[in-house]
Amino acid sequence: MQKYYITIDWMEEKGKIRLGISVGDLNGIGCEVALKTFEDSRMLDFCTPVLFASSKSMAAQKNALGLNVTYHGIQKATEAVDGKINVVNIWKEVPELEFGKSTKEGGAYAIRSLKAAVKALRDNEIDVLVTAPINKNNIQAEDFKFPGHTDYLAKELEGESLMFMITDGLKVGLLTDHVAVKDVAQAITPQLIRKKVRTVMNSLKADFAIRKPKIAILGINPHSGDNGLIGKEDEEVLKPTIKLLNDEGNLVFGPYSADSFFGSGSYTDFDAVLAAYHDQGLIPFKTLSFGKGVNFTAGLNKVRTSPDHGTAYEIAGQGKADHSSFKEAVFAAINIFRNRQEYEELTANPLRKYKKKAERF
Repeated sequence: MQKYYITIDWMEEKGKIRLGISVGDLNGIGCEVALKTFEDSRMLDFCTPVLFASSKSMAAQKNALGLNVTYHGIQKATEAVDGKINVVNIWKEVPELEFGKSTKEGGAYAIRSLKAAVKALRDNEIDVLVTAPINKNNIQAEDFKFPGHTDYLAKELEGESLMFMITDGLKVGLLTDHVAVKDVAQAITPQLIRKKVRTVMNSLKADFAIRKPKIAILGINPHSGDNGLIGKEDEEVLKPTIKLLNDEGNLVFGPYSADSFFGSGSYTDFDAVLAAYHDQGLIPFKTLSFGKGVNFTAGLNKVRTSPDHGTAYEIAGQGKADHSSFKEAVFAAINIFRNRQEYEELTANPLRKYKKKAERF
């Protein structure tokens, strides 16, 4: 379980966070894990959930899954009521449910939900966004040609996006994410490394309240190139860039050989790890934290998290889905939003924190 510190004092001062949810593929487990999370009414003490779908679609999901939840239908997110599960009606029809199947209709409704949720996030009608899983194949359309959530959010929101997999004790970012392995080495440039390090550094400070972050960078080649014997990218690109970052006062170390870095526990010496490519980072992350991990899009001006699993068609509609990761994504979004607000207030007025403490005595 990740460690979150959402205090009553903070909620009384700031008000409840309005947490938007895009429901993902209706034929997958997205609606199930979202509804199961808030089936526990205690979750409503932490935030006000706002699902972007329709009341009729939620009724169909609830009945098919045998869930004991009630919800409040609204027409826009600003009408959300605290203490209730709110559903923004963004379509009137009732899409046919075909649990476990990848259908064009399932992808189309997933994108309608995502677009409505992102618009509400951009317009400050919700504070944070948690996205349920989509299918990267059936979402493709004339007006949506993105490999996934992260790329779409990078276009719609401000900032430099970074896929950041997080859990208590382990945070893994990627230098390259949805890039073919054959193109990875060429894609990693000094400019890219510096940009990603900057994004991770800023996120660790603002989103996770870490004052002086330490970052490890994994090598591109086996054994980090063995001094140039197995590829020259680590010697010619990674090492000089890491030295330059260190000269600038950043605590960045590496490149480390990826094969032993996680198994040896070396990752525990750092606040975050930057992997060279997708599977180099995500395989160890999911092995160590599957079911508890969260996918956080760092670097944007808005907070978005997601569970660390996909649509899980193989168990969709059977009531078997574990909602642990979705619940962690909810808590992560709330905590990051709170940390970010406090960081912005502190950097704007460094004395404010100490003044507030003095007022208590």
